[in-house]
Amino acid sequence: VQLQASGGGLVQAGGSLRLSCATASGYTLDYYAIGWFRQAPGKGREGVSCIASNGGSTYYEDSVKGRFTIYRDNAKNTVYLQMNSLKPEDTALYYCAARADRGGGEYRYPSDYDSWGQGTQVTVSS
Repeated sequence: VQLQASGGGLVQAGGSLRLSCATASGYTLDYYAIGWFRQAPGKGREGVSCIASNGGSTYYEDSVKGRFTIYRDNAKNTVYLQMNSLKPEDTALYYCAARADRGGGEYRYPSDYDSWGQGTQVTVSS
């Protein structure tokens, strides 16, 4: 499945952004779990959040719990990551990824996924 991440930008600390992960025309996300990952300069790629294909299971990395919300709109073939109360340490290139899921799966690691979007830059100024 082809993915496209968007919605990044420059925001001040405490601000909000909503990232979107959409499929190219002709694809559906109905049977895919989606994960959001980020990579800051000089660091490895880390898991931020993920959601099962049926939306029944979600995961958040500890540092984003209570600030980020992942949700999906399968009718629009899009998964969103609402990011509130952003901090400078959230600055990174954010990627979305997909893998087949029969429902309820929780996949936290980059190696769990086989399709990746191109990344969208999030920069939070202090």
